[in-house]
Amino acid sequence: MKIALIAHDKKKADMIKLAADYKDVLAKHDLYATGTTGTMIMGETGLKLTRMKSGPLGGDQQIGSMVADNNLDMILFLRDPLTAQPHEPDVSALLRLCDVMNIPLATNVASCKIFLNYLADMDKEN
Repeated sequence: MKIALIAHDKKKADMIKLAADYKDVLAKHDLYATGTTGTMIMGETGLKLTRMKSGPLGGDQQIGSMVADNNLDMILFLRDPLTAQPHEPDVSALLRLCDVMNIPLATNVASCKIFLNYLADMDKEN
């Protein structure tokens, strides 16, 4: 599967922990991430991934383009709902696009774990 990993600034530590906890699962898939999040995940976990631009500099739009072109299967996006984001229109467009294209989208740690546990179970079956 092609999976995108995105995290707002106050959620980056949670994303790194999630990636570390599910490193074995994620390593079996093609990973993409926005700039800073991707750098931090690679540095802390050693996972290989393709980095896009930082979210505010167009990374969310790059991920959105992949969704529109049917080049992503899942997005794990740890959003910070309590902090205004300067690129909120890009974030909203990405969320809407996932709904339109029927792309699974997890936006908090609990839903990310459900998605990743599902992938782990699928790996066991194969």
